[in-house]
Amino acid sequence: MMKALVLLVLTCLVITACGGGNNNSGNSNSGSGSETNSGSNGGNENTAGSGSGDSGEVKNEKLIVYTNANSDGRGEWWIEQAKQAGFEIEIVGAGGADLTNRLIAEKNNPIADVVFGLNNIFYENLKKEGVLAQYVPSWASQVGENLNDPEGYYHGLVKQAIMIGYNEAEYTPETAPKSWQDLYTNEAFKGKYEAPTNLGRATSRLVVAGILMPYMDENGDLGISEEGWNELKKLFDNGQPMVEGEDLYANMAAGKIGIGTVVSGEKFKREQEYGVKIGVVGPEGGVPMVVEHIAVVNGTKKQDTVERFIDWFGSAEIQGKFAAEFSAMPVIPEAADQAPAHIKELFGSMKAQPLDWSFIAEHIDLWAEKIELQIIN
Repeated sequence: MMKALVLLVLTCLVITACGGGNNNSGNSNSGSGSETNSGSNGGNENTAGSGSGDSGEVKNEKLIVYTNANSDGRGEWWIEQAKQAGFEIEIVGAGGADLTNRLIAEKNNPIADVVFGLNNIFYENLKKEGVLAQYVPSWASQVGENLNDPEGYYHGLVKQAIMIGYNEAEYTPETAPKSWQDLYTNEAFKGKYEAPTNLGRATSRLVVAGILMPYMDENGDLGISEEGWNELKKLFDNGQPMVEGEDLYANMAAGKIGIGTVVSGEKFKREQEYGVKIGVVGPEGGVPMVVEHIAVVNGTKKQDTVERFIDWFGSAEIQGKFAAEFSAMPVIPEAADQAPAHIKELFGSMKAQPLDWSFIAEHIDLWAEKIELQIIN
């Protein structure tokens, strides 16, 4: 009898111990969850941040990212930085106009999850076509005034100045052109500059918009006076057309051409790459100054991951690192402080040309079509 009683007590103790272990499993896993999160913060591809919810871990899905700002090693840099932060991204690069058209064509069955780069013109068209979804990132309030979309569809990352650049081995500030108009009216520059004939590129379209702006005319063809179209024709008639597959900086270094369009965010890296020093022109009327943005592609099935990615991507910390690496000028002041001295000096010397972005967005595709069919020889 005594043996039976002892056996019964031992059995109860075992059952109680097992039950107690299950009741405490949440606390036990909480400790191990912290270790898992520590590992994910160290750059696990599938996790990011400290996680949320009961598991303490957030799974990130692979993102397809469309951009026109992946050249000169920037795409590879973003992939690596994203990986370290726990994101896996695949970058699809193309010219701004081509990328915009692709996003519109895919809007009923979107492939991309995120788009960054581009400029106000393209984002306005994407918004109008229903390609973008509203999302206000955690860092949006830090961006300079009037640089984000007021309706919350796209938000600013970096400023870009679109400038005339010249090879300092061939020209000095005194002998270089003073404006785009100077290029096509001064015989000294005839045939010596690259005309912006590739209108699939955002940069070329911005040059065109900058030249046409002073000639806005509600009674003119596509909102531009005949004088304006004649001015633009001179630009194309007196320059060398862009050649597919050829690089302006390489051609400048080789002495094939002396003048062309340069973008602030590319200039310093490309100078180092090709061993050429490029001077820039600051016309009295200013230069097209645009802001690159980031946005959610409407219809993405990875909304949570996309939001975490954008919050990380546009933060002052990450944009500051990007500015230091690629001579960029972020729109968040804290990040801009980390830009190299030469890029701060460049932007300090350039004035923004007044541009009617909504008017340009409404007309730019039609302008490009007219230029390609009627103006470029």
